[in-house]
Amino acid sequence: MRSALLIIDIQESFRHRPSWAAVSNPGIVDTVNPLIDDARARGDLVVWVLHTEPGTGTVFDPAAGDLVRYMDGLEPRAGEPQLVKTSANCFTTTGLQQLLTTEGIRHLIVTGIQTELCCETTTRVAGDLGYDVTYVTEATATFPIAHRDERDLPYDEILASPRTLPTADIIARTEYALAGRFATIATVKEVLAR
Repeated sequence: MRSALLIIDIQESFRHRPSWAAVSNPGIVDTVNPLIDDARARGDLVVWVLHTEPGTGTVFDPAAGDLVRYMDGLEPRAGEPQLVKTSANCFTTTGLQQLLTTEGIRHLIVTGIQTELCCETTTRVAGDLGYDVTYVTEATATFPIAHRDERDLPYDEILASPRTLPTADIIARTEYALAGRFATIATVKEVLAR
């Protein structure tokens, strides 16, 4: 069965936010590249996704600079689909489902940024749509999350707050929420050994 490897939002935008200093997986490019090589060798589809927020003036606004691009070290090949989304999941504002249907793909391998946001949301939607999903947690990345009452604090204060949810807790919660419901949780090594 042919699979699709989703490379979700591994883009320079994130590296230009204060939260990058606290990212759970600063070497995400090196973690994902073996999965890309493996997918290509197997003839699987490699799907590239970028997140945009047009008109916001943020690091996700394509008109505000050159940050809505893949992180250095990631290189899409000619013919590999590149999608641009404006929603948290990769289905709602793109043609992903049509692409997967056209390609006859029913199995997805999820990687990217953020673990509990775009990656998890994509996984939940994919599960609801009937796809078989492998969620490669170690090939995702996330950031500490401020308590709802502290979201407007300077980032150094967010990091210092005892109410901030650490990345290890976010990752564990995501795996608990997805495993057996929406996805199979796998390591990079397990995916490469399939």
